[in-house]
Amino acid sequence: MAGMTTQIPPRAGRREWAGLAVLILPTLLISIDLSVLHLAQPQLSADLRPSSSQLLWINDVYGFLIAGFLITMGNLGDRIGRRRLLLTGGTAFGIASVLAAYAPNAELLILARGLLGVAGATLMPSTLSLIRAMFPDPAQRTRAVSLWMIGFSGGMVLGPVVGGLLLERFWWGSVFLLGVPVMAVLGVLGPLLLPESRDPRSGRVDLLSVLLSLTGVIAMIYGIKEIAAYGAHAGPVAAVAAGAAILALFVRRQRRIADPMLDLGLFAQRRFSVSLGVLVLVILVGPGLGMLTAQYLQLVLGLSPLEAGLWGLPQSAAVITAFLVTPTLARRFPPATVAAVGLGVSAVGVALLTRTGADSGLAPLVAGQVLFFAGASPMMVLGTDMIISAAPPERAGAASALSETAQEFGGALGLAVFGSVATVVYRAELDAPAGVPAEAVRAARDTLGGAAEVAGRLPGELGDALLTGAREAFVGGMHLAAATAAAVTLTAAVLTAVLLRRTPVAERLAEKGADATESDVVAS
Repeated sequence: MAGMTTQIPPRAGRREWAGLAVLILPTLLISIDLSVLHLAQPQLSADLRPSSSQLLWINDVYGFLIAGFLITMGNLGDRIGRRRLLLTGGTAFGIASVLAAYAPNAELLILARGLLGVAGATLMPSTLSLIRAMFPDPAQRTRAVSLWMIGFSGGMVLGPVVGGLLLERFWWGSVFLLGVPVMAVLGVLGPLLLPESRDPRSGRVDLLSVLLSLTGVIAMIYGIKEIAAYGAHAGPVAAVAAGAAILALFVRRQRRIADPMLDLGLFAQRRFSVSLGVLVLVILVGPGLGMLTAQYLQLVLGLSPLEAGLWGLPQSAAVITAFLVTPTLARRFPPATVAAVGLGVSAVGVALLTRTGADSGLAPLVAGQVLFFAGASPMMVLGTDMIISAAPPERAGAASALSETAQEFGGALGLAVFGSVATVVYRAELDAPAGVPAEAVRAARDTLGGAAEVAGRLPGELGDALLTGAREAFVGGMHLAAATAAAVTLTAAVLTAVLLRRTPVAERLAEKGADATESDVVAS
């Protein structure tokens, strides 16, 4: 009825905002930990002398176990308490960091990285679900989510810088010790500033559901990543198929048991399911194009790794700026409009990448990346906010974990899809000049890096001709991948504009302020 007031959620105070700063710490650490290992890899390899398969596991086991345990840990936090799980996981992360830093051989380092992955899976869903509990006011929650994401983005920027400084002065294990003081601060301040929240009606954890979700997610992520790296061979395809079948059994079991790990009823809510799907589409684009642009900068334009990294700073600045302004924009305009317009800008940015070339310079690439990341950022904030707020408070951990797991799938799938598109075009368009040995042609057709290595061993003009042809073929593949990504991003924009255009009255009331009435909101 017009003029009827609606109860406004309580607003967070100083303690909650101070608690948010504590919650950002583990998020910052996870993003730093994701980026520093690549820097430490040369020193680590020289010291521990891992085999090629061991080196792959050192790199991959962390991500596999984080992805595999997210659903389990999110659900466990709902049952035993999110703060309790966060502090337990933080302690385990600190201990595992020390084990990794002082690992005397590759086997123990793989074990330590696995423990870091299991512990890391407790951190992301716990922090997001605690934000859901600490910030019931929608406008404040959107601001809190944006700051939380800035912490993650800041870690990706700081990771290479901090890691580089440590590796210049200390041994490779020093990069892992970054986790110890951060988790010590979390352990001291967490009990003082973070509230405990849990589902009071939850039952026991279903161990069969845990096993099904863990094996299904890991099998699919493993298969997708192998396809991205080596192509669609029988083993990786079988892993994806097996993972999909196991996850189907997991979903079937959730429908039958009384206290499921995954509340499938969440998918009936348009705001939850559409936000989750759009986030997957957005995440699909970023890693795949990031891999291609990194190769373009170094192997086509000839920049050093440091120079290529520095040209990534503008996009990082664009992300952080967009995260900061998104809550303000969402208070002035419908959130779906903000997210959809942003995704439209992202599509334009991705399309700009089709204007790159071997002689085009950096302008199209840098402008395209800035527009893509700046435009995608509002949906990252608002979509995550919609997902955690769509779930009832007692299921916030499971909803947060599902969001993170879906994004892990999106990232891995994006690497496979866009990497495969670019590779198919590259191999089809590469025309090796006459006189190049057949073995060298095969190596050149494999990757652009292989072509550059082969060209360096050939006589001057012949090597230059092969490298020029390989660069042009790579750019052609990158153009098709970018055009495909632009179509995906534009689809995400349309879905957002059409399916998320309605905002619940209660949230609009909170956004307009405590004195607003339902009639005020409807009139707006």
